[in-house]
Amino acid sequence: MVIPVHDVNPVRRTPWVTYALIAANVVVFLFTPGLAGSVAGESTLAQTCHLHAFLDHWAAVPRELIHHQMPHLVPTGNVGVGAHGAGCVVAPPSYDKQPALSVFTAMFLHGGWLHLLGNMLFLLIFGNNVEDRMGHVRFLLFYVVCGYAAGYGFAVLNANSGDPLIGASGAIAGALGAYLVLYPKARVWVLVPFLIFLPLRLPAWLVLGFWFVLQAVYSAGEGVSSAGTVAYAAHVVGFIAGMLIALPLRPGTPPPPEPRGLLFGRNARPRQTW
Repeated sequence: MVIPVHDVNPVRRTPWVTYALIAANVVVFLFTPGLAGSVAGESTLAQTCHLHAFLDHWAAVPRELIHHQMPHLVPTGNVGVGAHGAGCVVAPPSYDKQPALSVFTAMFLHGGWLHLLGNMLFLLIFGNNVEDRMGHVRFLLFYVVCGYAAGYGFAVLNANSGDPLIGASGAIAGALGAYLVLYPKARVWVLVPFLIFLPLRLPAWLVLGFWFVLQAVYSAGEGVSSAGTVAYAAHVVGFIAGMLIALPLRPGTPPPPEPRGLLFGRNARPRQTW
């Protein structure tokens, strides 16, 4: 797996929506109970119960999205002691959850620091250029539409799952798909793990194409975005949605600047223009 760190594709205007989305995701994470305060990933039972109650309320659940089957009992966030020891107390939900709205709120929830930072890194590198091409308002709508496509696409494929689906990955995958369509020849600096992390500058079509193939391969297995698992199918659906939406914009998209200096570890030859 390669890790992108920078792209050679400057923007013409400040990507305020991209920055705002990153800020919103960070703020929501800091206020998510049981997560932000535990950098090592270790949580007490009380923190775990609070987190489960929070996710049941705000995360998207495939069974709720497709069948509108709301649970009769949900964690309250409290800890109780029963015949089998301490555990999370469950009770009828005290809130009226709207499954369609939960897809939106789930876009701002993450399962840990690595989940959050990885998503925000991809959004920062690739989202700014897509926003620059689409404009602020259209990019925000595009982001939300891709997130909904990814959430409902995953729910259709896992209609009976009761596990919470969280993360901005589906919406960000849409930005990756759009970037691939709009700027396939842009150069991206990546770190490739090979004994050490080797810095290479590769074309976007190779970096993002490889990422998409990995997601497609992984999605052949079962996975949901809960503790320790990833909703790869949501990534695939979001990526394809982003590509399709960006296709009409491709003819009028200016090409990225031609990079100079090192290219695949060697000096690039200067090109003559006519």
